[in-house]
Parts: sequence; structure tokens; C-alpha cells
Amino acid sequence: MNQRETRIDPITLEVVRHAIVSITDEIDANIARTAFSPYIYEYKDYAVGFVSAEGELIAQCTGGIPVFVADSIGMAVRDGLAVYGRDDFHSGDVVVCNYAGVQGQHLNNTVMYTPVLAGPESDDLIGFFAINCHWIDIGGSAVGSISYTATDIFMEGLQLRTIKLWSRGKPVPEIYRIIENNTRFPKELMGDIEAQLGGCLLGRDRFVQLADKYGPDVYRAALATILDQCEAATRARIRAIPDGSYEAESFLDSDGVTDQRIPIKVRVIIAGDEMTVDMSEMSDQVSGCINSGYFGGGRTTARVAFKYLVATGEPANAGTFRPLKLILPEGKLLSAEATAAMGLYSIPFPTVIDTIIKALEPALPEKVTGAHFGTFSSIRFLGKRPGTGALYNCNDSGHGGWGASKGRDGAGPFRTMAHGDTRIIPLELQEALYPYRYEEFRLRQDSGGAGQWRGGLGFVKAYLILAPCKMWANFDRVGCPPWGVQGGAAGMSGEVRVRRDGADVPEVLYKAENFELQAGDRVEVMTGGGGGYGAPKARPVETVRQDVVRGYISRAAAAQHYGVEIAADGTA
Repeated sequence: MNQRETRIDPITLEVVRHAIVSITDEIDANIARTAFSPYIYEYKDYAVGFVSAEGELIAQCTGGIPVFVADSIGMAVRDGLAVYGRDDFHSGDVVVCNYAGVQGQHLNNTVMYTPVLAGPESDDLIGFFAINCHWIDIGGSAVGSISYTATDIFMEGLQLRTIKLWSRGKPVPEIYRIIENNTRFPKELMGDIEAQLGGCLLGRDRFVQLADKYGPDVYRAALATILDQCEAATRARIRAIPDGSYEAESFLDSDGVTDQRIPIKVRVIIAGDEMTVDMSEMSDQVSGCINSGYFGGGRTTARVAFKYLVATGEPANAGTFRPLKLILPEGKLLSAEATAAMGLYSIPFPTVIDTIIKALEPALPEKVTGAHFGTFSSIRFLGKRPGTGALYNCNDSGHGGWGASKGRDGAGPFRTMAHGDTRIIPLELQEALYPYRYEEFRLRQDSGGAGQWRGGLGFVKAYLILAPCKMWANFDRVGCPPWGVQGGAAGMSGEVRVRRDGADVPEVLYKAENFELQAGDRVEVMTGGGGGYGAPKARPVETVRQDVVRGYISRAAAAQHYGVEIAADGTA
């Protein structure tokens, strides 16, 4: 039966609309409860979704990482359909894929999915339940499988090209042995895999129950209607944007291997009810590990920016994205060859997203925001635990300020637009797990760009190192700080300061690998702020005074940027 010919009543439609997202949210919560590594259960480096039998995105959890679900899970399923064929997916099959030629992201990002079979005979393929998790280590030349100096994908770990982890309801022991013997942290990784597996199986069962309740034909008709409605709503919003071709450019400081700037240039074309993002003049792929593939890179960043600009209130699904087109030749930074290094694939993403938004400033002056801090601001410590000598690898990603918008100061500190709801791992937990202590954690004064609406603030976080270790750091956008819009000023860029044994003058770092630290060293992470919106002098004097009293801006900044003199007692 044609799914568009099946009649569906509006009540059933709404039940299905909310149920498909509710199921993914339930599995999201279950993974956080059952995972073994803090990178999953605290930082939440994963995302949950459901795709159609053809690999189209149908639903995703509301708190998952956007760049995981934007197309990575659909691409994994489409590759599975090409490898196995629709008829070779059976009840109880579970497939994993992290292959760079498919996913176009670093090898840690491993999609696990299982077919959802419903109907009276339990043989009607209605879709796939999928979860993309960051596996904490999958081999390669560096602990954690991410080497800042890697120059090809083979230096970054084990590739799994669409293979069955489970077949017809039974685990495949050989695959488990391969994975377990290609990680430096087998206990943590295998525990995370079990959480991912449990999520896939429970999510599958929930969707089977939903489809069987209404019947596969009604269920498919509901999904088709949902996608069509999302498409119609998105097209209507695009029609409200003036037709034209809009451009913007920015750059990254380097690829981590060479010192050359990486140009980011985009063109956004609005024509009727379609939006095209043209990345033809994007940087070519680079020697360093910040490359990504077409689907995991270019399409992903275009979809995240499109979701913000056009489809803010619509769910992220294939219907919402139908009016979005992408022009991206092969061999570019975001459409790199499968053999390119991709360990830090998402480093360019926040800047690309910011640049797409910036391009539409002339067409949508009331919708655009100042740039957000737009860099990983990541810090990683590697060493051995005192007493036991056990290896540890701690990633602590920086959160920073987001750009201001019309009528609202910038938010933050949050992770980037590419990360979604990933969180700061609680300081108390880190101190319990790793040999360092926090001495300071506060908002970074003056880091937000000045404007009628001020950019969001970054933070200052200081670690006291308690045992020798090595540090990795990755900060960018130093030469291209988070710009303001509509007359707003740029926010501050981030940096890392290392003080040896209490020294007054710190060593300032932006990118570092295998940087030696000793007990007593102090590491200060200072994240960037967001750009401002509107002329700073238009900010009300009382609002400026409150910013000074609350410590968001200094008295000197109030005078310099806003023309407001604040006395020592806080009066203007």
C-alpha cells in the first residue's frame, strides 16, 4: 500500500510524532546510566536516532550531538544497505561502522545500528535504530586515537567497515576480540559498547511496539506526513528570505602540522523556497588531522547552520532538510579523501557554521548572531596513576561564550554549536579520578564582545598538577576572533597558560602535544567569548553598571567600549 494513500487521523499522527522523539530520549537517558567512561556518562559524547528503511533521518534525541545525527547515522545505514542488501538484515543483527570513507569523521565515532522489523510476521523492515558513540580509544599512534600530528587515517586506529557485531541474535566473538585487542582501555570501551548495544536493542523494541500498535502501513504514513509537513514549514521560512547570493569568509590559524592559515569561504544562495550552501572555495584538504568527509563534514555543518537559521522550531529530520542543497567538490577540507587524517575532524565545524550564519547577515539582520567562541578549547592529560601505575587519559573540553543576538546577550559558557548538550565533567569527579586539583573556576571577565547586546563569556579554569603527565591542547581562532554583527565588537580568543612551579610569568600555548608537566605546575585554561550585537554605545547605562557589579566586564572596559564611567562603589 502506498504510504501516502493510507489515511491517518490527526490524533494518531501527533501520538506518533511525539513518540518517535520520546523513544530516542529514553535511550539517551539509558546510555548515560549504563556507560562506563565519563566521556559518555558525563560529557555525553553520543547521539541517538532512528532512520528509515532507506537510511533517511526520521528522529533524533533532543540532547544529542548535532554533528553525529545530522547525517552520520544515515550514512552508516545506507552503506549497510549497499553492503548487505535489504534482504540480508535479519532480526537480531547489530552492525557497527566507523569507516572514514563512509562516516567522514574520526574513527572514535562508531555508529551501531539494528534493523527494526515489525508486522504480523515480524519481517517488515520499517527502519533502523542507531546510536553514534565516541569510543574512547580504538588504537592508532596516540592514546585516545587522536594524534594532533597524524597525516593519514591509518595512524588513527582500527577501521570497521560495516560489519555485524551480532548476527541473528547472537554475538560474533571474533569481532569482539578484534575490538578488545585494539584498545588501550578494554574495560571502559567494552563497557561503553554494552551500553550502546543495550540502547540499540531497547530502542528497536520500542519502535516495534509503536509500529505494531498502529500497523506498519499507518506507521509509515505517519512518518511520511511528518516529513512532508516539516519540509513545507521549512520552505515557507526560506521564501521569507530575500532571494540573492550572500558570501562570508573567515579562517583557522593552522592545521596543527603547518603554520598556514586555513581559509573558510562560503556562499549562501536563496532562490525561492530553496537554500544552497556553496563551499566550492573552501580550503582544500590539509596535511593535518582536521579534515572530514562530504557527509560527515560538509553536509553536517550546512545542516546545523540551516537548522539555526531557517528551521529553529522544526525537528531535525530528512523532511526539514529537503530544501537544503550543498555544492562541495571532492578533495576539500570538508569533503576529504577517505585516507586523509580526521582525528580532529570537527575543529573547523564551529567556524564554518559561524561563517554560514555571517553570510546571511544582510538578509537576516534580526536573526543572525555574533560568532561564538567557535573552537574546541580542549585540554587533555595523559599519564599514570600514582600508586597503581595504571594509564589514564582525561579529556576536558572547554566551554565558551556564544554570540549575542538582537534583544539578547550571548549565552554561555556552553560547548559549540557542533556539540549540542555535551557537558562539563563535574570537577569533583575529575579530582577523584585523575591526579590534579582545581584551584580556580570562574567566568572570564571582558571575554564577551561589546555591543548593545553583549557576547557571552568564556571561563577560566586552573589545574594544579599533582603527578608528572603529558598535556595536549587545541585552541584556534586566535587570528580570527569571534566577530560581532551589526556594529558589535569581537569577543576574546582562548589560550592556555602554564606556570612552572608557581612562576609569575606564564608560558602561553595554543596548540600542544606531549607537553611535559611536573607536579606543582599550574595550567590555566582561558576560553573565548562570543561576539556582540549592535553598537556598544546603545547599551543602557544601567545594564553596563550591572555588568560591572556582577564582574562580567571591568570598569576599564565599561569606559573604553561603552563610554560609561563606573565608580569604585558601583555607581555610574
